[in-house]
Amino acid sequence: MRLNTLTTVALATLVGCAGLTAATALPAAASTPPTAVTSTAADFTGYQIVKLPNANVPNFTRRAVKCPAGKRAIGGGAEAQGNRAILVGSFPTEDASGWYGIGRQDGYSDVGISVYVICANVT
Repeated sequence: MRLNTLTTVALATLVGCAGLTAATALPAAASTPPTAVTSTAADFTGYQIVKLPNANVPNFTRRAVKCPAGKRAIGGGAEAQGNRAILVGSFPTEDASGWYGIGRQDGYSDVGISVYVICANVT
């Protein structure tokens, strides 16, 4: 009889990658089939994309776009524009009210950066 087993290290790696905890990711026993993990869905209304148009800024300068009052950032992105431009960072603001974009351009002191944020009312 062949058994499919995982070592603790491999299991911890898989669970960590999936963002799950062992309590919700594993069945109680090897012979028990896994059960579905239930979660509550957030209610998103007022979906809106806000764009900060391209502008040249000094290399490594953060450009930020904010959601309208009362809305939260649920996603976003940025674009570096220019000859040999590189996007260095694209991430939410610390308070989840907007999005940052950071870039640089090889051989130049500035870079074109545009930033987008996806906003919604989150309850």
